[in-house]
Amino acid sequence: MSDLFNPNESGLNPVDADTGSRDIYFSQENFAKKIKEEKTAVSDREYPDKDKNVKRVNSVRSTYLFFIIVIAVSMLISVYAIFCLNDLFGITKTKSTVTVNCSQKIESVSEAVDVLADNGLIKCRNFCKLFLAMETTLFKDSDVGAPYQAGVYYLNGKMGLENMLVVMKGAADTSETVRLTFPEGLTTAEIINMLVDNEVCEKSALLSVIETTEFSYSLVSNRKAKESIPYRLEGYLFPDTYYFYVGQSASSAVETFLKNTETRITEEHRKKAEAMGFTMDEVMIIASIVQAEAGDVSQMKEIAAVIENRLKDKTNYPSLGCQSTSDYINNKIAPSLSATSSHTSEYYLKYYNTNSDSTVIGLPEGPICNPGLDAIEAVLNPAASDAYFFFHDANRKLYTAKTYSEFRSLIKTYAPYLSY
Repeated sequence: MSDLFNPNESGLNPVDADTGSRDIYFSQENFAKKIKEEKTAVSDREYPDKDKNVKRVNSVRSTYLFFIIVIAVSMLISVYAIFCLNDLFGITKTKSTVTVNCSQKIESVSEAVDVLADNGLIKCRNFCKLFLAMETTLFKDSDVGAPYQAGVYYLNGKMGLENMLVVMKGAADTSETVRLTFPEGLTTAEIINMLVDNEVCEKSALLSVIETTEFSYSLVSNRKAKESIPYRLEGYLFPDTYYFYVGQSASSAVETFLKNTETRITEEHRKKAEAMGFTMDEVMIIASIVQAEAGDVSQMKEIAAVIENRLKDKTNYPSLGCQSTSDYINNKIAPSLSATSSHTSEYYLKYYNTNSDSTVIGLPEGPICNPGLDAIEAVLNPAASDAYFFFHDANRKLYTAKTYSEFRSLIKTYAPYLSY
């Protein structure tokens, strides 16, 4: 206390000279100031690291937040990496089949990945695009690069990214091949059955490709499915001998036929058709009838001449008078129809029956078989004939006539069993 009340310090009363008294009193202002300074000193002695503690707490909080963010980001990256690897290898994906319908040929890897992503087969499309871009850059002989065939594919995520793309390229699941010969005059339904019976493709896939897949070949690029035509590509599956893979994709198998058709029907054929006033579709329809009606190649030009003469004079000969067009529906199409088919054979007859009593004027709606080159060339180079009628006897010998009376007379003589 002596330090606090030193009488010699400023602020204390001086000694009274007369009395020698040393009364002590304090200035209110100085005392309050002194007490405040003393408290501050005491506080500083009791909490010397207060600011340092605050800084330390803030530092610990920042560290915790940093680690939380790092852990969260790491978890997100890990989850994304798992999804990416799952897309590549199909590790945890199911074997549920997804039907992927590519109506047009896919020209780039990026578009193919988009198709797979849009069908729910992969999740990380951007990563897959980056991976494939790097792979095709590093490995020039990569077997997953574009283009990818148009068609219908049955895929599942378990296959993994690259295997799905290999299937879309039209590659086969096996190296086993089959050699198949398709004679002139087969219908599309018969060709489908041959491919299915030899395990080349599945029937449902073939039907889907034939009706919906767009091909770039000029002869069929603009052909659309029509309610009045049983098979959109009837007439354009060129008869020949082909090699197929067992398990080949349907689009690739159909393209094998169409590629040959595009090659065998030359620019010269097309120019000749145009000069005669025919479209190539009309040529194929007439050729299919010639193929079905002729007993052999030698008869084709005569039959082509009769058909073309009638087409030029629809006023007097509105119908072709050919039994083969209705036979196509009754004998070829009707057996291939199922309970779920869109139309009956009676429905199709309205568009294909060209008998003399039919309502179909001129050509039927489409080809009635797949004609060979001989029939096509016979249409483009018919015999010099003014006949309007023809028929065959029991030995398939051909007779032609200019008038109906001549026609009836020949039938009575050589084929009285016919009901014309």
